[in-house]
Amino acid sequence: MFTLFESLRSALESIRAHSFRSLLTSLGIIIGVTSVIAVVSIVQGLSYTINAQFAGLGGNSLTVRSYTPFKKQLQGRLAKLRDSDMQAISRRIDGISHITPVLFTQTGRQGLISYRSQSAFSRVLGIGPSYLEVNGVYPQQGRFFTADDDARRRLVCAVGVDVIENLKMPDDAVGEFFRLGDEWCKIVGVIEKRGELLGFSQDDYVLLPYGTSKRIMGASRDLDIQIQLLVDDMNRQDEVKDRIRRVLRQEHGLKSGEPDDFKVQTAEQLTESFNTVINTITAVSAGIVGISLLVGGIGIMNIMLVSVTERTREIGILKALGATRQDILLQFLIEALTLCMFGGLVGVAFGYGLGALVATLLPGFPAAHVPLWAVTLSFGFCAAVGVIFGIVPAAKAAQLDPIDALRYE
Repeated sequence: MFTLFESLRSALESIRAHSFRSLLTSLGIIIGVTSVIAVVSIVQGLSYTINAQFAGLGGNSLTVRSYTPFKKQLQGRLAKLRDSDMQAISRRIDGISHITPVLFTQTGRQGLISYRSQSAFSRVLGIGPSYLEVNGVYPQQGRFFTADDDARRRLVCAVGVDVIENLKMPDDAVGEFFRLGDEWCKIVGVIEKRGELLGFSQDDYVLLPYGTSKRIMGASRDLDIQIQLLVDDMNRQDEVKDRIRRVLRQEHGLKSGEPDDFKVQTAEQLTESFNTVINTITAVSAGIVGISLLVGGIGIMNIMLVSVTERTREIGILKALGATRQDILLQFLIEALTLCMFGGLVGVAFGYGLGALVATLLPGFPAAHVPLWAVTLSFGFCAAVGVIFGIVPAAKAAQLDPIDALRYE
């Protein structure tokens, strides 16, 4: 332990005596770790925020949507989900507590909304009364529309808070009328605020009763909907997915061997799909900027070799006083390791600061987040670089003959 402490003290003294050279030597490590931590902090901050959004959907929620392979899209053969599909799922499958259609109505002028002299475009969705329970969102003012509103196709709606701001409505907008395309719509509720994601508002939407939305879109049109539902028992989620798949294949007349023209996804699958993309981006980015760490390691090895040459007489004196090869090896190895760890420490601090700065400058971008594994990996890689690239100079120093070293000029 005493030998280790003395080797560390000697390494710190040598670094202090050549502080500017030590800083330049560690610069490659600092740049490499800064780049890695900055990239990881930005990407993981995005991942952390979006995972939280997916978690809000509920672990027992399922989303069914139509799926058309690209080849068939080019042929104009588009798959669709219809009301009959949702009714078949509701009628033939047990264990579902809530089910709702989702109809996107932004076609033509349907996304245009106006109030007095103000106009804007917004997402317009036709949904069922169970939409709130499935997605875990609730009104902060007023109410949500009812099954009776849906059945009677009333022109009532619930809106996100940004719609009120964009149209410059009163703060208490419940009861106000605005124009939706060619129709007048009454606001009966305002949905709680969810904020921005990647610069895009999550509160700029208009929710209409599904029946009303179909009437606006045109009842004769062949509409494509999404189906969202909640499974009562999480342990039966896979079973329910399989049953939905069998029911929809029967409804669509798909023969054995034909691929599904729909997809059934859980919130966990959406999270996993996103995380796969994020992890790939992180790995590729970290791999590219990790080259800087190798370059920095080579730089440290070169400087340590120079240091061994400069301190040849010192090594000879140490050996003459009784220092063993292991003592000399440990001293120079710890010095290389200290340089790398110093670069890693500075790089982590700079990297997080750079990531936080970039996340702040990008409008609506989530805050930077540095996971513990990224810091641990950075320091581990720095330690590995210090050992790998420090062992050659340390071994050269340990193998010097004390007589030749003392004679060195």
